[in-house]
Amino acid sequence: MKKILFSVLAISTITFTACNSGNGKNEQEGHDMNKMNKDTAQHATTADDKDVKAVSVTFTNVDAKATAYIKEIVDHYLHVKNALANDNSSEAASGAKAMENAIGKLDKSLLTVEQKKAYDANEEELKEHAEHIGKNGDNIKHQRSHFVQMSEVVYELVKNFGAGRPLYHDHCPMARDNQGAMWLSEVKEIKNPYFGSEMFKCGRVEEMIK
Repeated sequence: MKKILFSVLAISTITFTACNSGNGKNEQEGHDMNKMNKDTAQHATTADDKDVKAVSVTFTNVDAKATAYIKEIVDHYLHVKNALANDNSSEAASGAKAMENAIGKLDKSLLTVEQKKAYDANEEELKEHAEHIGKNGDNIKHQRSHFVQMSEVVYELVKNFGAGRPLYHDHCPMARDNQGAMWLSEVKEIKNPYFGSEMFKCGRVEEMIK
């Protein structure tokens, strides 16, 4: 029994350390339980971005109106992300409802055949997760579980069509019961939407999508 308990404690220590190693070159990694910076203003790209893997957008010839609609969808996603990072479930629900509305406004006739195929591959799933988050303004745990899949879908959307600005692909190794989960952010600074104030700085930057 002691051996089992020791093994569990060792694994927990390793996992915590993975999310608390902020003393290296990536200072955004680790926990900061005493300081919650809730400023969600967009940060300018810095010279340190050269250390982050850059990913280029697939479609560079998207109609301007379609681009504006997609940017609106992504902006509402960022609204949800920031609300969850700030432990604000009602605001996350508001952002998700606005996203659902924005999805319905996109005129897909503005897309080429290839672009429409790429968009259609994720549209229904994105609507589903937006609906769940929007209807659960009193259940942040449920919202965060759907935000995992929403983030993966929006990641594909942004890789294909861009977002009107650079976005950072972040990853938290402790989310989903230590299975890990990703999200997109408009700022390089880590603001964890899966743990909020509990572990606001837990995560690392994986990529920058230009």
